[in-house]
Amino acid sequence: MLSDFEVIVVLNQLLDKLDIGTYEIKFNHRKLLDGMLDIYGVPAEKFRTVCSSIDKLDKQTFEQVNKELVEEKGLSLETTDRIGAIVKKRGSPFEILTELKAEGSKYLENCGSVAALRELDILFQALKEANCLDNLFFDLSLARGLDYYTGVIYEAVFKGTTQVGSIAAGGRYDNLVGMFSGKQVQAVGVSLGIERVFAIKEQQAKDRNQVVRATDTQVLVSILGKDVISASKLVTPLWNANISAKMKVSKRVMDHITFAKQKGIPWMVLVGPLRKGRKRYRRRGYRCGCCRGGIRVDVLVLSLSGFEADSSVGVERD
Repeated sequence: MLSDFEVIVVLNQLLDKLDIGTYEIKFNHRKLLDGMLDIYGVPAEKFRTVCSSIDKLDKQTFEQVNKELVEEKGLSLETTDRIGAIVKKRGSPFEILTELKAEGSKYLENCGSVAALRELDILFQALKEANCLDNLFFDLSLARGLDYYTGVIYEAVFKGTTQVGSIAAGGRYDNLVGMFSGKQVQAVGVSLGIERVFAIKEQQAKDRNQVVRATDTQVLVSILGKDVISASKLVTPLWNANISAKMKVSKRVMDHITFAKQKGIPWMVLVGPLRKGRKRYRRRGYRCGCCRGGIRVDVLVLSLSGFEADSSVGVERD
């Protein structure tokens, strides 16, 4: 369970760092699902196809899923009613875990379910120690329809106004590598829906009336001619100060200004002898046309470090 714990902690920290707003991570266990189906009399050969139907409950009502289970998967109404009663259970990890482990629970009569409950108990205890339980929910409707999952499964869902569905998902899949290599290899992992995260961040920016930039570059180091050496002397301290900088070569100043505006790059440094005898830089706002006095490279770096990335001011060199 160590790897499962580490992956979930990383996912939790990642979603917090992305600052996307409210989210929740739903949990279940594949062996627990299989145990439930076994207890309710579903043939083993139908476990995967029934799970694929249960997995639709985040988008469909149980009545719709129930109809599919009866008419297409061949289950009896009595069986689907019993499945429906259990997959509707959702709550805090220890609340649901305690209920499933209560004296007289049918889940204690199935070897797979017992193993799953034991693993989940250990995992939830570890996550509690890591302060990662606030956004976690034990959801028995989570099935992850892919048939290679073998243990813990989870799915992160954004709870804000932007409708994007799940933003991350994963679990344990000890049989996946063996499907291709013939060798059994234990594996666990998670994937992040980066395009969906971008959609959330873009909507958040629009809600704050901020311009959405196509790049995270803060400074365009514009080389007038072929003075790459001077550019390297400037871009290196920028990088060392954790300022995102990009270099561009063109003899025409307007090429650089146009490029910076198109990409939404807020700062620009022109590297080249605009006037002979001057070796310092000066800042210039290319939107408002204002200029300031000469600035040394070290002062320039310090100055840029104090501005937000969405500033609309540029820099040019004499």
